[in-house]
Amino acid sequence: MHTASDAAAFIDDALQYESSWERAEDYERRFGTGLEYYGASIGAVRGTVRNAERRYPELGHDDVTALASDLWSRPVFERRLAAVVLLQSAGRLLRHSDLTRIEGFLRSAHLPELADPLAVDVVGPLLLRLRGQDALRAASVLDRWAAGEDAALRRAAVLTHLPAFRAGQGDDASFRRTVRLVSGARQGRVPEVEEAVDLVRGSGAA
Repeated sequence: MHTASDAAAFIDDALQYESSWERAEDYERRFGTGLEYYGASIGAVRGTVRNAERRYPELGHDDVTALASDLWSRPVFERRLAAVVLLQSAGRLLRHSDLTRIEGFLRSAHLPELADPLAVDVVGPLLLRLRGQDALRAASVLDRWAAGEDAALRRAAVLTHLPAFRAGQGDDASFRRTVRLVSGARQGRVPEVEEAVDLVRGSGAA
């Protein structure tokens, strides 16, 4: 894990170097006081992750997931966004078993700016790649999210269908099952979940 910790330190240093107190204050106004903010731009976060991947090209599955967890472990917006960008970039390495880790991120994200990309750009493409027993295990995890009490997980379960419908590979029966589970959950289709349902339907779901 030495490489992952080195990469985390590199990313954190770079993000702090790119900091701006004016931008940090703007983030706090927009996103609230639940997180800390360095004040690095979104572009700087993405560029920093690209630079880290070039600097540490040997990062494998375990390194990537450890790095993502390290970045997420501190409640700093830019660090957590860097974790999301990393998982987006290294999605080909992810496995169905990584959904447990991602679930933890979703539960503590608190912001759609962090949670939605995890659902749409990380979990959604992963589901499209999985086959056989791995796909069935992943589907059972998503069913649990959809039927659970956490609105963030219910929203995520809905949004994971979006990449498939955008690619013309959506499964209407699977989506309807998710909507039924969400609707039957305690507190069911609260506004943020309803918005997600409408978004997927707007991309071609029945």
